Amino acid sequence: MATMRVLVTGSTGLVGQAVQRVVSENPTEGEEWIFVSTKDADLTDFEATEALFQKHKPTHVIHLAAMVGGLFRNMKYPVDLLRNNLHINDNVLYNSHKFGVQKCVSCLSTCIFPDKTTYPIKETMLHLGPPHPSNFGFSFAKRMIDIENRAFNKQYGCKFTSVIPTNVFGPYDNFNLQDGHVMPGLINKIFIAKRDDTPFTVWGTGAARRQFIYSYDLAKLIVWVMREYEEIDPIILSVPEEAEISIKELAEMVIEAMEFTGEVLYDTTKSDGQLKKTADNAKLRGYLPDFKFTNMKQAVKETVDWFVNNQDIARK
Repeated sequence: MATMRVLVTGSTGLVGQAVQRVVSENPTEGEEWIFVSTKDADLTDFEATEALFQKHKPTHVIHLAAMVGGLFRNMKYPVDLLRNNLHINDNVLYNSHKFGVQKCVSCLSTCIFPDKTTYPIKETMLHLGPPHPSNFGFSFAKRMIDIENRAFNKQYGCKFTSVIPTNVFGPYDNFNLQDGHVMPGLINKIFIAKRDDTPFTVWGTGAARRQFIYSYDLAKLIVWVMREYEEIDPIILSVPEEAEISIKELAEMVIEAMEFTGEVLYDTTKSDGQLKKTADNAKLRGYLPDFKFTNMKQAVKETVDWFVNNQDIARK
């Protein structure tokens, strides 16, 4: 009999697929893992969410499901991103409480931190000002997970917590040019430029800097949080500050991995976005000082190879 029945929502996405890989590579006695996606239940619907919990009776939950999108989608559909994510998160957390889940770990995002802030960003800064106006609907909905975690802990003693990853990338990402994030967008752009023998164009100057975490590394850390982390307060899951790279450096890594030899252009009429969003991983390092992150070039190469070899299933 499994002592832990772990229900993972959003399991077909970027992070969910990586968690499945980590769990399959390191099976642990006494743990049963249940991976569900939108085909199993519409988490915006309370009755459907309740039925999912009734069916599987999890003792632990990793909550990855969300309505997400890139800059364009966030700016066009703030109501949808706000309401759908509020419903999803409240339904999952309330049913976790109702069915006696011992621990629920939800996944947030660094984009939910205040727009006007000092760097590096720390966990304690989460509610010290409004997020960037471009994604306020999604950001406030995600912030409410932290509020609910604290409320459920205060009223019922629930052990609900959250993780805050920096820019995640890897196999099974969304490579859509209109709606994906920077890394998968660059990969798809170079793939098309190489295929069509056209120039590869990077939007902006390439000066903006970001911390990227490989989905496989993030999944290992999320599984660790589920098993070991005992705080209600969130924890940032990120590579260290010194691993931050520019978009230009990232583009060069993707060019190398894709073996692209064509013309490279920078469209400086396009915005760079926020020039930096540096996050502090000191809290994580305090717990796991020896954690080894995958080499960035190796992780980019693995992601590029997956995309090239999985054109039939890649979201693009």
